[in-house]
Amino acid sequence: MSDGMRVDLSALDEVIKKLWTLLDDMDKAGETSRYRTDIPMDAFGQTCMFLEAGDLQKAHVDTKGDLEGVIRGLHGLIDKFGKSTSKVKDKYTEQEYANKNHMGGDSGGSNGKWDK
Repeated sequence: MSDGMRVDLSALDEVIKKLWTLLDDMDKAGETSRYRTDIPMDAFGQTCMFLEAGDLQKAHVDTKGDLEGVIRGLHGLIDKFGKSTSKVKDKYTEQEYANKNHMGGDSGGSNGKWDK
């Protein structure tokens, strides 16, 4: 870059890898909350249900839905940030490549502009 600053592309790669790992973990958490946390009504007893069983079941369903919504929101945020970070890294990589090619020419410097 023209101002002498350098970007550590390997650090950006590491951030991207960690974000994708986190995204994978969020997928697993989403599956668990969606498919492995049901409490069927008969868990409260087949013949003798206590009075609050229906309220407890409804609270469970509501909380389960809230948790799934939070996980979806986090998943979307992490995905968006990961894609943005990847695009930034790609732009820096392209610019570094352009700078190296430009320095190999007769001018010996960079114009500091980004290719679009």
